Amino acid sequence: MVDIPQVEAFVAVATYGSFARAAASLFLTQPSVSARVQVLEAALGQRLLERTGRGVRLTRAGAIFLPIAERLLHTVAEGRQALEAARSSEGGLVTIAASLSLSTYLLPDIVKRFRDEHPAARVSIRSGHSRDVLRMVLDEEAEIGLARGLTDPAVHTVRLGRDEILLVVSPSHPFARRGQVHLAEAAAQPLILFDKGSSDWVLITGFFRRGGLLPNVVLELEGIEAAKKMVEKGIGISMLPHLAVRQELRAGALVHVGISDAPALSRHVDLVYRRKGSLSESARAFRRHVQATFPSLRQDKPSPEAKGHVLAGGPAGRR
Repeated sequence: MVDIPQVEAFVAVATYGSFARAAASLFLTQPSVSARVQVLEAALGQRLLERTGRGVRLTRAGAIFLPIAERLLHTVAEGRQALEAARSSEGGLVTIAASLSLSTYLLPDIVKRFRDEHPAARVSIRSGHSRDVLRMVLDEEAEIGLARGLTDPAVHTVRLGRDEILLVVSPSHPFARRGQVHLAEAAAQPLILFDKGSSDWVLITGFFRRGGLLPNVVLELEGIEAAKKMVEKGIGISMLPHLAVRQELRAGALVHVGISDAPALSRHVDLVYRRKGSLSESARAFRRHVQATFPSLRQDKPSPEAKGHVLAGGPAGRR
């Protein structure tokens, strides 16, 4: 049976023309090198080397076998490099840019599953509005971007799915017992909005304007978490992304109320990466986890009675 150390010893002797110098290059003793060559010759049934007064030379069989042995060692070296690259990618750094809400409500589940499978990997996440996410990807500050409605000619866009924007109320609110209300009834209630000027804010206020209604906005907050707490306290109602309220809906801390006479709102959630260049092994693995995990996070989504209507993302804006 031929093994790699035997082949290495033969190639070294053939290269240096001496058992002594071959032994020194391999950090072995001369008898060890000689023994390995002898075992190789026995396995092949051919003499590969012969000693001369001036050193060692190849036999005819040795001359035939040498280029094959060199290719074998080269192939083994390539294999080692490939395995090392794979091992390094497992422990590589994945740089992610994500919108503020997706960093909070989507990425924890994805990162947990990714790290369970790739424990040596490191993940760096930077947050911002959608325009910031797109800029970070284009400027190569992040390999992957996650946001709502991201499109640009310079990036690949992977449409992960839709995230509904739901009318939610506290369990004690009269709407909670009804399950469905008319849009005009919702507009008359104290409404809590978040992130003024963002695309979600524009989408929600436009939702009422298209119905010819002016919502009764009583409170505007910077973030979704504060809006949820205000609704739980019964201060008002709100329209919030499903990904942000799915835990509260399951726990019964908030109640989803359908709107019977208006189309349900939803936004696309997109993953983007640059068209120019290629993703690292770690980033490709992370992308696969995102695509596999996102559908499962939406399995508990409520089924509004109102017909669904998705708004295209359009150019990246403030989200």
